[in-house]
Amino acid sequence: MDERRKVGRREALVLLGGGGVAAAFGLSRLGGGDGADPVTTASATTGATTGVLSEDEALAEAAAATCVLTPELTEGPFWVPSTPQRRDVTAGQRGAALRLRLRVQDAATCRPLPRADVEIWHANAAGAYSGVDGDTRVWLRGHQVADRGGIVVFDTIYPGWYTGRTPHVHVKVHVGGREVHTGQLFFPDRVSRLVYARGVYAPRGGADTTNPDDGIYLQAGGSRAVLALRTIGGSGWLGRAVMGVRRA
Repeated sequence: MDERRKVGRREALVLLGGGGVAAAFGLSRLGGGDGADPVTTASATTGATTGVLSEDEALAEAAAATCVLTPELTEGPFWVPSTPQRRDVTAGQRGAALRLRLRVQDAATCRPLPRADVEIWHANAAGAYSGVDGDTRVWLRGHQVADRGGIVVFDTIYPGWYTGRTPHVHVKVHVGGREVHTGQLFFPDRVSRLVYARGVYAPRGGADTTNPDDGIYLQAGGSRAVLALRTIGGSGWLGRAVMGVRRA
């Protein structure tokens, strides 16, 4: 199956101006880089007060600034119909620690969607997916139900790359038992280069496709679909995003 095909049922409808996820979080960039490279510090500004926001506060603030419909994308050839409900999806896979903190909200009202069911899946450090071609394992796959703030948290690893695609995480959202969003989340190219030069990623080297060269990344709105990242625990990463979905 060609993962580059477009999904016709709902394409990108609205992308308002702004500087992408990092700008929405009110976070400053570390060093240089283009609009697809939001590597951020943890500090942010709220009104007249400057300080470090809690993760939930940062997501709520970002949500207020990004009340837009998240573009629909292909689910690709590696989705499987049944995954465990869990926060830690690593299941023994090695790699740089990645915590994903995602908020789901109604794109029409900006209100959080408690009880939204959020599913993720992505490649391991070698660029392979579980659960395909007869494999019954389910590592780096899972789903969770959002809390009152529409937030879910997943503990995983930084995804590896495979030929023709920039690094990404797949996501699917159900509300009231109905699928309302299928999309992908992306990573700053500069961070991917750093990650892939170390540890279990190093033998494969860097990705053969960068964000600007990935057609699905462009369908997703470019830098607007890049996770806001910061380091945690010395060698791990925290990635945050707000997903606006259409309930009906």
